[in-house]
Amino acid sequence: MASGEQLKALLRSHIKGDDTHFLAVAMQMAAHEAKQGHGKLAEDLRALIDSAKKNRLPSGQPVPIGQPRGELSNLLSVALPKTRFSEMILDEATHARLGRIINEQRNFEKIRAHGLSPRRKLLLVGPPGTGKTMTASALAGELGIPLYIVRLDSLITKYMGETAAKLRQIFDAIRDTRGIYFFDEFDAIGSQRGLANDVGEIRRVLNSFLQMIEQDQSNSLIIAATNHPEILDYALFRRFDDVIEYGLPNQEQTKAVLKNRLANFSKSIRSWDKLCKVAEGLSHAELARAADDAIKDTIIHDRTEMEVKDVERHLEERKTFHGRRHS
Repeated sequence: MASGEQLKALLRSHIKGDDTHFLAVAMQMAAHEAKQGHGKLAEDLRALIDSAKKNRLPSGQPVPIGQPRGELSNLLSVALPKTRFSEMILDEATHARLGRIINEQRNFEKIRAHGLSPRRKLLLVGPPGTGKTMTASALAGELGIPLYIVRLDSLITKYMGETAAKLRQIFDAIRDTRGIYFFDEFDAIGSQRGLANDVGEIRRVLNSFLQMIEQDQSNSLIIAATNHPEILDYALFRRFDDVIEYGLPNQEQTKAVLKNRLANFSKSIRSWDKLCKVAEGLSHAELARAADDAIKDTIIHDRTEMEVKDVERHLEERKTFHGRRHS
């Protein structure tokens, strides 16, 4: 027979209107009955599930946004992004790994029917502006599920035990409402427990996070991102299904970012390699900002095209700003 937790999960998903989660739990129940030797019951359950799938909303239709209520409204902000991976400039290896996550999520009912779990706990590491936050948005956009951003400023407090209690609320939401839950600047709670400047409360919060993510068996995706993987506690890494590294764009990626961003104004530009040399050391986000600044100048001065020198000037400004931030 179905466990109490499975019955509660069915009711929660029905209340939330999350058909995908409802059917996934039902499939787990059918698989469990089959293992128990209840073949006829398992066959009947699968037939009902197949019938329900045929009458579902079209594949890819977004899950309705569940607005956080009560104290959760201070801990989570929510959006339904339309970003797609086709909008990102990624190296082949990263693109393949993210594509595998998407495929597993789109087929998680099949995977879980065989007692396996799709990848859904991700750690993204790399310098600022290299695509970590955009990856969370693109995953939400591709899967048609809400993106919940954890507000660390509201989560972390100075009062003993309060942060861990708030973290528990977030993990309850992860369990109850399918979505992508994004912990940006994750080193704020994930730093090594032995660091000299560590405080007792943060150690307790990290221990709570380790326990909660280990126990989590939900259908949500948990994504943590950090610019400083070297200070993360070692115990964290094995709690994630994948650790994906992001770096500064190479010459071909830089050229692709600039060409895509400047497409409507760059017909007269021929020296893309020269621009790439000027742009060396800038992140994807900084390249996009420099290109946007060049476009705004072109629009303000009523021009229809821009020259190499126009883009160079804004790239140099970004490099100067970048150097000041890291000096």
